[in-house]
Amino acid sequence: MAFDGITVASIAAELNEQLKEGRIAKIAQPETDELLLTIKTPNGQKRLMISASASLPLIYLTAENKISPMTAPNFCMLLRKHIGSGRITKITQPTLERIIHFEIEHLDELGDLCRKELIVEIMGKHSNIIFCDANGTIIDSIKHVSAQMSSVREVLPGRPYFIPDTMNKQDPLTVTLEDFTAVLSQKPLPLGKALYTSFTGVSPVVAEEICYLSGIESGITPKDLSPDILQHLYTQFTIYFEAVKTSRFSPVIYYDGKEPKDFSALPLAHFSQYTVKPYDSISTVLATYYSSKNAITRIRQKSADLRHVVQTALERARKKYDLQARQLKDTEKRDKYKVYGELINTYGYNLEKGAKQLEALNYYTDKMITIPLDSTKTPLDNSKKYFDKYNKLKRTYEALSQLIQETADDISYLESVATALDIAQSEDDLAQIKEELTDAGYVRRKFMKKKVKIKSKPFHYISSDGYHMYVGKNNLQNDELTFHFADGGDWWFHAKQMPGSHVIVKTRGEELPDRTFEEAARLAAHYSKGCGSEKVEIDYVEKKHVKKPGGGKPGFVVYYTNYSMMIDSSIDGIALAE
Repeated sequence: MAFDGITVASIAAELNEQLKEGRIAKIAQPETDELLLTIKTPNGQKRLMISASASLPLIYLTAENKISPMTAPNFCMLLRKHIGSGRITKITQPTLERIIHFEIEHLDELGDLCRKELIVEIMGKHSNIIFCDANGTIIDSIKHVSAQMSSVREVLPGRPYFIPDTMNKQDPLTVTLEDFTAVLSQKPLPLGKALYTSFTGVSPVVAEEICYLSGIESGITPKDLSPDILQHLYTQFTIYFEAVKTSRFSPVIYYDGKEPKDFSALPLAHFSQYTVKPYDSISTVLATYYSSKNAITRIRQKSADLRHVVQTALERARKKYDLQARQLKDTEKRDKYKVYGELINTYGYNLEKGAKQLEALNYYTDKMITIPLDSTKTPLDNSKKYFDKYNKLKRTYEALSQLIQETADDISYLESVATALDIAQSEDDLAQIKEELTDAGYVRRKFMKKKVKIKSKPFHYISSDGYHMYVGKNNLQNDELTFHFADGGDWWFHAKQMPGSHVIVKTRGEELPDRTFEEAARLAAHYSKGCGSEKVEIDYVEKKHVKKPGGGKPGFVVYYTNYSMMIDSSIDGIALAE
């Protein structure tokens, strides 16, 4: 979701509710492009984070504090001098621009009441925090923009502040039907793109949502729409923005499995395929979304080397398997050569010298067959030649059967490690996977380096009926859970014939309710390669029936009697233990 005008409107409404009439108690600048304001309000102390980072500009209320540099930067010192104890009198957003104005009253050095403006622009790489006087003249900014950097607007002390109108967009809160129709009709673009390039504050996701709610394909060009359809689109457009006008926001985060996919200040009907989680505050949404997104991104970056090792080994193993499978297929003709040899021994006594073939009855199938012969060899030598071919292919078959099974086991093991990397949530999880790959020989252990002490622990859930459920994050944890932690009467769950976690349910010697069986199966489906599927087949059995074959790889088990169920992979509503 773009940090669009609707999101900024939601933040502005929240800040008005939380910070208006509050006094600025502390101003800090933790980063070169970031401010942290501590504000005392009638409802208690609040912290406002403002970031003008080119890569991730943000503004939201937060409970967290950040360490500031020993010497405050010049911009921070300037703000402290002017508005260090100022009162926030007004928080506004011009139309639906990605801009928030803070009007602040303070006493100057002579004790006279003055007014200043702190303007926050959330505009991607052009984001800035600008400090102005009551006349709109820039006093200073956290980023200086000279004429050499921008031909549109200078952001320097002494310059007038204005919002550059480079896109000539319409205000969606006040646009009339006539203007709406005229603007769209001029654009030879798909309808979705025409909407977000024509109206202020509308992102591509919002444009898609309006098309979806209107029942109109977003790829159609506006000129292909009749006046009645355009009026219907306008009606849906105004209904959607009525919630923005009246500040009726419903902040949500959409999840794809456990990964936050997107956020929005208003619900998105066309995101029905994702799991939605509502929040009371847009600040909480932004803090949760970006911290979760950053954590997942960070773990993926740190796991990149391990993923490369696993992916390279998988590609090699799959190529090896394909080659062995082709070689194994070539051995299928071995029994034919055995039959040829036997039939030559049986019927070859009456062959004429120099015969090139033998017509004989195959007593295995009761059909006549033609056997090619080497005319320079005797029937006995021809028979021996076929028996030699048979024995060679038989030896190849026996050797390849074992090798191809070993290769298949390697592929299955590496796929399970790849799944464990997807599940990993911390550096400790990655450290344990790396240790496993080192033990397996896929990662070289550094000279004289001791094994690291692993702090990673399995997931621990509580079923709705109060039973403890444990999920292994990787193969080492799977083995530990199944063969050292679980008792014989505990229940064991695993996705059928696919990489995934072992799930153990501690029974306390009791018979489990059906609901607990279903919740444990959903955990096994979620923490498997089938995550995201609506139906995953799960095997479950008492732990005493699960065995570890001699020499088996980590996480590999066998069982011969089990129950199965089809279940979805959603774990919504299953409580994670504290």
